[in-house]
Amino acid sequence: MNTTGHHADKTDRIDKKTILVAVTDLFFYIKVRDALRQPDYQLEKARAQQDILEKSLAVRPGAIIFNMNDVALNAFQALEQLKADPRLKDIPTLAFANHEEVETWNHARALGVTKIVSRNEFSGRTRELVEEVMKNHVVASESCESL
Repeated sequence: MNTTGHHADKTDRIDKKTILVAVTDLFFYIKVRDALRQPDYQLEKARAQQDILEKSLAVRPGAIIFNMNDVALNAFQALEQLKADPRLKDIPTLAFANHEEVETWNHARALGVTKIVSRNEFSGRTRELVEEVMKNHVVASESCESL
């Protein structure tokens, strides 16, 4: 039973140890892998567009990481699909993009990304950022006003 006295459905539980990585850029994937290497996390990699939704439903990850500039995976489409599905809409999402692409940041925020940061910040603080979005996934995305 959960704290409200209701039985929790196991299929609806988020697996806080699993992180879905929708990043095909090898440099950034290695950054994620190295930052989350400890046995605290298990990575699931989305290698194709359909993997994002399918793996999200199958493993119920604790967070999903998106490279908003990835040419192989359409992060915008994936965010739209995740937010439209009641089973997936509450999964925290962490995205990174080039800091000068204000339109990308604004579009990601409009689609409901939990947090978006610059590529440099993502590289330097990957584990901290993942843990932050998982802990505080209702916090609004990072502001782009200083750009």
